[in-house]
Amino acid sequence: MIDLACRALQATLPTPLQRWGWAIRCEAAAIPDDSKALLFTLGSLCGLMPRAVASRLLTIFASPVGDHVSRPEGSTIMHIVNAATRRPRALGIVCLTSAVLLGTAYMAIAGAPMRYLGVNLGALIIGLTLLLLLERAARSGQGWTDGANLMMAGALLATALFGSQADGIARWVYWGGLAMQPSLILLPTMLVAFSRFRNVPATVSIVAAAVAMALQPDRAMAAMLVICLTALAVTRPDRHVCTALAASAASFAATLIRADRLPAVPYVDQILYSSFDLHAVAGLAVLGGLMLLVVPSVIGWRRAAQSRAIYVAFGAVWSAAILAAALGNYPTPVVGYGGSAIIGYALSLLALPKFSSANALATAPKCGAIDDMPTDGPLSVALA
Repeated sequence: MIDLACRALQATLPTPLQRWGWAIRCEAAAIPDDSKALLFTLGSLCGLMPRAVASRLLTIFASPVGDHVSRPEGSTIMHIVNAATRRPRALGIVCLTSAVLLGTAYMAIAGAPMRYLGVNLGALIIGLTLLLLLERAARSGQGWTDGANLMMAGALLATALFGSQADGIARWVYWGGLAMQPSLILLPTMLVAFSRFRNVPATVSIVAAAVAMALQPDRAMAAMLVICLTALAVTRPDRHVCTALAASAASFAATLIRADRLPAVPYVDQILYSSFDLHAVAGLAVLGGLMLLVVPSVIGWRRAAQSRAIYVAFGAVWSAAILAAALGNYPTPVVGYGGSAIIGYALSLLALPKFSSANALATAPKCGAIDDMPTDGPLSVALA
């Protein structure tokens, strides 16, 4: 029994703690009373096993976020944090997943139908899968990006002209019995991509999206356009940004002319305030989930000066969505019921840099140039 306990302990202990395993084995062998030796061994096993298991789990978590560098024992958590902040997309995946789970907790407390929880979790899986597939497709080059931008703009215009209407507002399409809001899926991706690469096709796509928001009309998404493009005009102005900003300002003005009288939808709109009335835990879950959405932009702003325009766009997009949900009857992104924002957030991560270190980042994006899109092996692992 003593031998088995010692072997189990040594098999579980990580390398830096192996000396403890050998010390316990030698100490147990030196005890003449077998019963006392067994009690000593079992006591040591119970004392060290939790630390050994925790160390193994932290090491497993550290690998997906990309930290393969050997680390001294006792600083694993700090290395995990550093590794996560060096990979903005992987950090975004962690934030998105955590926000969806917090939103699921809120809906469970609020008594939402189980189907709603399943829809949000299913949207998370779909969004991460699309992110992985599109990341591979994006390696094909600039032509793919231009075509994707134009297709997304066309989808937004088609929604405005032929989408399902409610009170004269056309923002949704129905697929498989579920209502989807294409603007929440496509517009964040288009804007963050525009911050990374700007040319004539990309500018035309943004202008077309602004026209679509005016036609739908969608005041929240039009405000997202204005806020994001204003931030880009301040941080990295050029003729493409100025043209798109002018179109988005006109679009937002057009949405202000028509009254938006859509009522609040349960578990979707106005939950930032109503969740605290329900229970403090539910309110904290919603608030915490919303705060997680801007974490990649905040950390990226501090760590990567070369790519600040991209992080500014990412933060502006999702801050605008949160602000709209706080001020009006607009969907609360990610934490509220609905898969459109979840998929949209996952797709917008595609435009973030892969690495935040100075050596890995490409130089600051110039007008008509695009950041490199190197392979991202750790992203695949993180998705798994």
